[in-house]
This record gives sequence, structure tokens and C-alpha cells, in this order.
Amino acid sequence: MRAVIQRVSKAHVTVAGEVVGQIGPGVLVFLGVGKEDSQADADWLVRRIVKLRIFESEPGRMNESLLDICGQALVISQFTLFGSLKKGNRPSFNRAALPEQAVPLYEYFVTRLRQDLGQTVAAGVFGAHMDIEAQNDGPITLVVDTQERDF
Repeated sequence: MRAVIQRVSKAHVTVAGEVVGQIGPGVLVFLGVGKEDSQADADWLVRRIVKLRIFESEPGRMNESLLDICGQALVISQFTLFGSLKKGNRPSFNRAALPEQAVPLYEYFVTRLRQDLGQTVAAGVFGAHMDIEAQNDGPITLVVDTQERDF
């Protein structure tokens, strides 16, 4: 799994003109599921995200996690995180999991994140065209990959 994690003041996702998920302070997570991924990858990534110390405990000092601040999360499916440009300008997505594998892992990830945070986690609609608005805080943006954990 590959995630782009952004610290936000607020964010929301709209599908067909309807807001389907919104959060206040917390993280916006763009989540890609690869062909090699499993529930173990989702478990590891959830543990990593909830414990990331990317929130300020005092000005200029990031020392608090999502758990510490009771922050919220919005998860958006993003297969394009597995896009490859090795063979030209048109991306290839052959490393991304097919929906039959990706949907259950995406849903499992969201469920596990809800359990670990102990609160509702907002989510987009898998496979839908989504409009996402976010007010980045910082900006703080990190990329985490379960197959390359030292990324």
C-alpha cells in the first residue's frame, strides 16, 4: 500500500455534487492498493499513520500524533499512486491492484483506522470521480509505502 498523508485543518470530498465525507483538523490520506498488498500491510500502515508525530505540541515542534490531538481522518482511494512513467509520458497502472482485491483492502484499511482512532473516519467512494477540497496545515505531506518501509 502506498499513502500520501497531508496534515489538514479541514477537508471534504464531493461525489456528484454531494458531500460524502468531511473532517476538521487531522489528516487527508490518499491510499493506493498494489497487487502485492495484504491485510498485514493495511494493519502496519494504520499503526504508522495514527502514531505519526506531525502535529505541534508547541510552536515549531511537531511532537503529537493524531491520537494525541483526537484528530480526524479522511481516506480517498487513489490507484494512480501506483502509476509508472518508465515507458514514456502515459502512465501505466499495472502495479495497482484490480478492484476485486483493492476494494476489500481499502474498506479493511478504513475500518481498522476507525478502530484505532476510536472515532468515525470519513471516506470517499471507491472508483468514483471525486472532488476533494483540503486546507493544508503547514504544509506537511508525507509518502509512506508498505513495501518500501524506509522510503
